[in-house]
This record gives sequence, C-alpha cells and structure tokens, in this order.
Amino acid sequence: MDVPRRRQAGWIEVIAGSMFSGKSEELIRRLRRAQIARQKVQIFKPAIDNRYGDTHIVSHSEMRIASSTVASSRALLEDVCPDTEVVGIDEGQFFDLELPAVCNELADRGIRVIVAGLDQDYLGKPFEPMPQLLAIAEYITKTLAICMVCGGPANHTQRLVASRDRVLLGAQGTYEARCRHCFDPTLASVSQPAASDIAGG
Repeated sequence: MDVPRRRQAGWIEVIAGSMFSGKSEELIRRLRRAQIARQKVQIFKPAIDNRYGDTHIVSHSEMRIASSTVASSRALLEDVCPDTEVVGIDEGQFFDLELPAVCNELADRGIRVIVAGLDQDYLGKPFEPMPQLLAIAEYITKTLAICMVCGGPANHTQRLVASRDRVLLGAQGTYEARCRHCFDPTLASVSQPAASDIAGG
C-alpha cells in the first residue's frame, strides 16, 4: 500500500535570461528530476507558442518534455490537479499579467512552481509578467548565452528582422544572443514602438 506524501510548503522558482541561454533546458532538467522522484508533475506552455507543436516543451538543443497548452493563466490554474506537487511553466513572458497571482496561489497550496521565460524584450525592456515573478520568487536562476558577435556573456535577445511587434515568434535567423555592448535595439525598427504595440505581449 502506498503511503500518501505529506504536502510540504510550496515555493516559486524562476529561470530567466535571453534566448539561447538554456532556460528551457534547465526547466526540463528540474522537471525530469521531479518525475524521477515520482512526484506528480504538470507542465504548461502558452497557446501562442506553437513553434514545436502543442504537446511538448522543446529547447533549442532539441531537449523535450511533454506538456499541455493553455490559453491563459486562469486556464492553467483550473487545469492543475489536486494531487499535483510540481508545476512547470515555459515561456512565462507570453502569459497574461495574472500569472504571478496564479503562481502565488499554487505555491500557497504547497506546490513547487517553476517558471522559465525571457526577462527582457527585443528593446531590452522588462518583459511582463516576468519582473513581477522575479520579485515574488523564492529562487531565481539567471541564465546567460554567448554573444554571437564577441563571444562574451550575453544577456540580451537581438532581433535581426524589422518588426515593432513585441511578440514575434522565431529562433535562429530571427534572433541571436548579444552582450550588453553588442546589443543594438534599433536594428529591429526605425522608430520606437507605439504604446499599442507594446501592450500586446
């Protein structure tokens, strides 16, 4: 007969950084360890991110783990089962502004919540709701890529195509990692985006 687990206090972990910095890989690594420990794990990603299909989180290095797609933070909360012990969330920057409150509620239930996402947009500005999650998280991991220009530590996502949309899905050819000194937000647009462009993230 299985002995029921005693629910421990929950908490929030955030893995943040630029594209190509290994955020999804680190998320997958932590979730796999939880699965090996026979914990009940549920994994979610936003419906907008369909680059690699709807049923898996896939890193740029082709690591993958099964996941569910949700349209909103509220839908994610409603899909979490009562016996779930760990919730993984990828591409946190594509969720709505309710995500921090949802993560808080899950942590208050005794669930370990792990969120990975971009902390800055293509202009180098904080990418909501990631800053709010960083403020309330118990554990924060900042991942760095390698600058494609100079080889230094890269903290920025350089957009290589002309677009003022804040959300523009893509990978190699659309974005590359850049350090502070090689990053140039003006490459993506001639002028600063209007407020209506920024609001759609």
